Amino acid sequence: MSRAAETPVLLLNAPLTGQRLGYGDLSGLDLLELWAFLHPARFLVPTPKGLAQALDLPVPAREQDVPTLLREATIKLLSHAAQGAAWAEREGAWTAAQSLHRLRWPWAPIVGPHIPRPAEAERWLFSRLREWNEEAPRPAPRPVVLTPDAVQARLAELTGAGAEPRPGQRDYAIAASTVFAPRTSRDRPNMVLTEAGTGIGKTLGYLAPASLWAEQAGGTVWISTYTKALQRQLDAETARLPGEGPRRTGRVVVRKGRENYLCLLNLEDALQGGFSGRAAILAQLVARWAAYSKDGDMVGGDLPGWLPTLFRRNGSTALTDRRGECIYAGCPHYRKCFIERGVRDSAHADIVIANHALVMINAARGRETGNAPTRIIFDEGHHIFEAADSTFALALTGQEAIELRRWVIGPEGTSRGRRRGLAARLADVASYDAEGAMAIEQARDAATALPSDDWLKRVTSGDPFGPVEALLAATRAHVYARAENGKADVDAGYGLETELAEPDGELVDAAMAAAETLDSLLKPLNHLGKRLETILADGPDWMDGPARARIEGAIGSLGWRTDLVSGWLALLARIGGPNDPDFVDWLAVDRYEGREYDIGLHRHWLDPTRPFAETVLKPAHGVMLTSATLRGGDGDWASAEARSGTLHLGASPLHFEATSPFDYAAQAEVLIVTDVKRGDIGALAGAYARLIEAAGGGTLGLFTAIRRLRAVHARIADRLARAALPLYAQHVDPIDTGTLVDIFRDDMRASLLGTDALRDGVDVPGHSLRLLVMEGVPWPKPTVLHAARKLAAIRNGGGSAYDDAIIRARLAQAFGRLIRRADDKGSFVILSAAMPSRLLNAFPPAVPIRRVTLDEAVISVSERLGFATPLVHQTGESGMTHL
Repeated sequence: MSRAAETPVLLLNAPLTGQRLGYGDLSGLDLLELWAFLHPARFLVPTPKGLAQALDLPVPAREQDVPTLLREATIKLLSHAAQGAAWAEREGAWTAAQSLHRLRWPWAPIVGPHIPRPAEAERWLFSRLREWNEEAPRPAPRPVVLTPDAVQARLAELTGAGAEPRPGQRDYAIAASTVFAPRTSRDRPNMVLTEAGTGIGKTLGYLAPASLWAEQAGGTVWISTYTKALQRQLDAETARLPGEGPRRTGRVVVRKGRENYLCLLNLEDALQGGFSGRAAILAQLVARWAAYSKDGDMVGGDLPGWLPTLFRRNGSTALTDRRGECIYAGCPHYRKCFIERGVRDSAHADIVIANHALVMINAARGRETGNAPTRIIFDEGHHIFEAADSTFALALTGQEAIELRRWVIGPEGTSRGRRRGLAARLADVASYDAEGAMAIEQARDAATALPSDDWLKRVTSGDPFGPVEALLAATRAHVYARAENGKADVDAGYGLETELAEPDGELVDAAMAAAETLDSLLKPLNHLGKRLETILADGPDWMDGPARARIEGAIGSLGWRTDLVSGWLALLARIGGPNDPDFVDWLAVDRYEGREYDIGLHRHWLDPTRPFAETVLKPAHGVMLTSATLRGGDGDWASAEARSGTLHLGASPLHFEATSPFDYAAQAEVLIVTDVKRGDIGALAGAYARLIEAAGGGTLGLFTAIRRLRAVHARIADRLARAALPLYAQHVDPIDTGTLVDIFRDDMRASLLGTDALRDGVDVPGHSLRLLVMEGVPWPKPTVLHAARKLAAIRNGGGSAYDDAIIRARLAQAFGRLIRRADDKGSFVILSAAMPSRLLNAFPPAVPIRRVTLDEAVISVSERLGFATPLVHQTGESGMTHL
């Protein structure tokens, strides 16, 4: 390590290499940074094998061959820079290299001489990005009826002439087409619930009628997913649609929340001195990427997921709009904004690939009313309940309150950055309208009573400032006082919560004072919104197009904040007042490994599908929810209807079921290990290690607790490394989840440990995933919210079925990761003797299920899955060499 600190070292993924070597600050010449500079927006699996394949170099057969690869890769990458016009990403590189040299980027002195100086000055990034243009509103879709023959013909066109016949897929496509029939009743969309097993071909099954209807009716179909992984998969599948380059012509548009996209104003601030050190280098590399990105998506798009992790995520989040600070038409880059371009492109697209949260938030906040989805397909439909639960929830916490303060007031004290308060955003309005100016000033004065910087320190030390901080202090005291297991709960380090019931006098008094403060803020915000609407109606001479757009954006942002504050006031009225049976309210202290990071009050709908049905389903003309596990693994359509919102529509939906074509009896097995003692981390780690060795890698390990995941990883990583079995883990390795899955998919000897995020949306067909191990039964976490919903289910005659349905769904979703193709084989192992037999119907009926000892499980896995993998798959996950 002393040599690495003294001399230039070629590295591949410095943070990961340093972590594996126990040297966290390892630095040098990271080839991933060079790749990001030379080939921005190009995909690369960040491993020696991935680098070799991307550069068409021999894949190293042994660990000791990796240094040679790194040297050869460096030479080849530098040769790309000297290719001139043949280098696709040449424009802007020379200018960026000069900026990076001034920032002392380690690669700059090496790569700079290989880039010829251009004859003419290169265009700046912001002059190269294309502008979006306003277009006339799209006409309403024409009423059309899709015939089964036409749907089957389109399906055949998508699957290709050589595809094997799939009767289940054909029937599924015809069932999906009923969504697009003309609606017969207001507030009653054509509703279809479909459960199609893995291997049916759902994606092309619904793309066939969706694309056909969009062409014939001239309308837009929104396809919504829960995970970014499925969004990316769908985006790739749409390349099959007929016509030349559908995505290039805008027929297919991917939409995500604003926080996923690069903010050009934030980037400009970073490039002009807002960032320093390594963060400034990252900003330059992101600027290189932005010039070649398809849509500016920084999270799950074409920005390499590993790039921010190379910089310890230092600065990457500041390049997106995560705090609702967008100034819309007031931004000098508004006409080139990636987000605004996506909004306008989606209004004229055939297919919009979105996510559940975006669809719901847009509907709830009244965004894009002229572009509201009317034909929607919710893939991963089993997550609608969770998505609605999150979207329609309310939280009055310290972090939420300080964000509202910053939005109203803007920068305070020594804080820097481009955040602007209401007065700065609406300066022209204030100079024109006296009442509006007064409302802005009153709102600013009222916002000073909200929590400010260091609020958490003051609250925890017993010295709160202002009524809202006093409320948070009373909330914290109330939670700690009612910790059910006393000191044991506090010492455990996890978050604490308690039901909002029978509050003490201190909490009631604090709530009343905080409500007065919030009400004094709400009134001027409401008045300002009315003044802005009046100004829009009057249309003064100074109001040009950008000014109008800026005011319209301000009205939308004000509406969101006034709704938020109104919700907070309703929640505070509940303290000491009557209970609202539609909601579940509780108090919480959020902690991570014993460290408090937020405090507040929370409100969730008891049944979040009620607001989902009102805001999303009823305005739509046709909606389909589809999933391989829509019924939760128990075959009950009633639970699917209850968790999808269809019970609130007053009409029964169409049901469709297609079973998986796979031969599960021959392809899979479920093993329940009975002799791993619960709570024994050593035994749990030993079981994981033996099973992974028996399978020769290719293992996905799922945990319900991050702490146990880390403990197991720490015990087995070295052991598996000595056996040439790479092990990766969420919450351990400095790599984002998407890249971890890419690495896992690319190396048949690699294994991956993770939590719930890996139970869904992970598509790893073939031998790369052949063993799935769960640490135990995925019991629901006993939260206040869960207890309330379980009690409601019991009152409705559900009994223990509520918990069972959740567990079955989780088991079915996890099992669905294992067998993805007709030639896949795999074992599903549960390390818990407590697995109840009543839950085993979560698995397909034909799957053999056995209760075995660990020794028997290891033998079974070895016989079914163990195989000698060629050395070409034994390369390590990282490497370094001296230059």
